[in-house]
Parts: sequence; structure tokens; C-alpha cells
Amino acid sequence: MMKFIKNFRKDEDGAVTVDWVVLTAAVVGLAVAAYSSIETGATELTGKTSTFLSAQDPALAAGGNIQDGGGAGGDAGGDAGGDAGGDAGGDGT
Repeated sequence: MMKFIKNFRKDEDGAVTVDWVVLTAAVVGLAVAAYSSIETGATELTGKTSTFLSAQDPALAAGGNIQDGGGAGGDAGGDAGGDAGGDAGGDGT
């Protein structure tokens, strides 16, 4: 019986197991704290993005009135054609 008690006192396997349990619990606790922090920030950002996009007008984003075909594309084409034709005629005389 004395031999069993001496061996039990020298054996550190139980202490190592307790250390690992404490370390694992600390890592899990930090992971949960980080997750909750990230989740809160992501939820707020999603809400702000949704509010911003809901307030946008697609007609203004396209540069003109979508219904009657106006916009930046139609104006740019007309200006470029008129300028190019006028410049070419002026250089020829």
C-alpha cells in the first residue's frame, strides 16, 4: 500500500490533464467572445448597408431617366459624334 501511495504522489498525469482542461476552456471562452463581437458588428453593418441601398434611386444611379432612354450613354454618343464631325471638317479647309 505504501508503494501505491508513493507512486501516486510522483505521478503527474492528472495535473497535466487539469492543465489541458483549463487551457481548452480558456480557448473556447475566447472564441465565443470573438464570435459574439464579430456577429454584432456584422449585423450592424448589414443593417446600415440595407438602409443605404433602399434609399438609392436606380434612375439616378444610371445617370438619367430610364423610362425615356436618356442618360449618360445617349448624351456621350451624341456629343462625340458632333465634335468629331465638326473637327474633321474644320481641318480639311
